[in-house]
Amino acid sequence: MQMQTFEVKRNDLSQSRLVTSKVPALREGEILTKIDRFAFTANNISYAVVGEKLGYWQFFPADEGWGVIPVWGFAEVIDSKNPEVKKGERLYGYWPMGTHLVMLPGKLRQDRLRDVSSHRAELAAVYNSYVRVQGEAHYDPAMDDERMLLMPLYATSFCLYDFLVANENFGASQIVIPSASSKTAIGLAYALHDDPNSAASVGITSSANQKMVEDLGLYDTVLTYDELDSLDAMQATVIIDMSGNGKVLSELHKRLGDNMKFTSNVGLTHYEANKMGPDFIRERSAMFFAPGHIQKRAHEWGPGEFDKKAYEFWRAAALKSRQWLTVEHHHGMDAVSQVFAMVRDSKVKPDAGVIVSPT
Repeated sequence: MQMQTFEVKRNDLSQSRLVTSKVPALREGEILTKIDRFAFTANNISYAVVGEKLGYWQFFPADEGWGVIPVWGFAEVIDSKNPEVKKGERLYGYWPMGTHLVMLPGKLRQDRLRDVSSHRAELAAVYNSYVRVQGEAHYDPAMDDERMLLMPLYATSFCLYDFLVANENFGASQIVIPSASSKTAIGLAYALHDDPNSAASVGITSSANQKMVEDLGLYDTVLTYDELDSLDAMQATVIIDMSGNGKVLSELHKRLGDNMKFTSNVGLTHYEANKMGPDFIRERSAMFFAPGHIQKRAHEWGPGEFDKKAYEFWRAAALKSRQWLTVEHHHGMDAVSQVFAMVRDSKVKPDAGVIVSPT
């Protein structure tokens, strides 16, 4: 049996290739999954850009200099040498951009299993955990598309909201969110909008996306990148940045000065512009790593409590998102290459969600 995987040059995302190989024979305890569908968003481009720094390239090893971008989706077990995992099982979780994945299940529960393959042992547990959907009490197949597209992003949104609450907004009276049309930003905007005690939210977006962002009705103020001079610099401000646009952040930091209380660097929707400018204030900025926050809360709140809260938030926000989200379905490995190029080059509308069926 043959399998295909989509790979990119780690240091040059303009280069990519499709690799065809033979599916390896299963060893005792392993399973073979066939990837059914996965979502591809700007978040996956962020995985690639920070792949070396945060270990994303290690999940699905490739040849030297090449990498496999992780994606969220569903797969079916089509062969098993593990007595606790049967053929026909359906799993939700973290997959390569490809057709198949060999896994070594461990720490099995009725509703979850973990891939305990040796190369994943030191990686964040949240990415190694897979949902066994037939054992999940609240599983709703009608929300599969939203789960792939929004659950990973809105989980980060919930983490960011919780991070702000835990830090009392760093004393800020306004929360500025560049790349306000990104799905993670919209998820955060839902959380802030529903909290009557939240600081005022300011979404910053392109002029092309301005109307879409305004029509969401979630941000207290919407500005375009050309209107940064209109931002009230007299207010204490925290920035939750989804863009990674160094020029924009540098301009914001210069304008706000001492009133820039903290910047959380989250995404890289403008990954080619991620070199920070001369006015960027590094000592009050930090990269946000959602798995680290999840681990912290799991320790503080107890087993399963974070998952419960994040799930409740995701489901409610995902249902609201049906008002603006249009799902696009693409098929075949050739479509994987096309979708990657579209998202990498920011040619997907912010109100679109891309789902790929590789086989």
